[in-house]
Amino acid sequence: MTFKYKGILKDNSDEFIEKKSKFIGYAFKVETEEEALEKLKIIKEKHKDATHNCSAYIIGEEKLIQRYSDDGEPSGTAGVPILEVIKKENLTNILVVVTRYFGGTLLGAGGLVRAYTHGAKIGIDSAIRVDMYEYNLLSIKYDYTFHGAIQNYLIKNGYIILEENYTDVVELRLHAVEEDKSLIDDLNNETSGDVNIEIISKDILPVLDEKIIY
Repeated sequence: MTFKYKGILKDNSDEFIEKKSKFIGYAFKVETEEEALEKLKIIKEKHKDATHNCSAYIIGEEKLIQRYSDDGEPSGTAGVPILEVIKKENLTNILVVVTRYFGGTLLGAGGLVRAYTHGAKIGIDSAIRVDMYEYNLLSIKYDYTFHGAIQNYLIKNGYIILEENYTDVVELRLHAVEEDKSLIDDLNNETSGDVNIEIISKDILPVLDEKIIY
């Protein structure tokens, strides 16, 4: 199983109040800079009455794209702290936005750094961290006579059948790790070699507690 990167499971948000200022931390799954900018645009439109919409994102398995914005806060008090939280969590393909509604009390530079750091952290926490792994999407074709035994084997061993097609043969589709030699050997044993196994695609999937999350 090939590990690709650490990311988040879903878009989500959380919020808190600091000295009457409201901070909303958002985390978004993104795969391109264009997607990150589009989602940032949506948040800025949603919160156009906010005092600030500060942000940072890291994109790519090698984390080559890294950007941040203070959006009017004093330099280094918002965008950089958000980016540093993403780096500390070792995440990529993520956009984090922390929206602030000013409550009338100045926080000072140190207070702003702490607030934006906390906003980024709770946004990421709400989105759930996952490990992204590469899996093979397999097409498995065999005669109807083997169907019951193969279904039972797959279910017993924790495989999730994604698709079933019934023509002159049965075709099942499922994800398996690249080096899953035992699956191939066991299916060949079940069918006396009368099974066709083909890799349809290579998919990068989120894994949490050693289980694929669909």
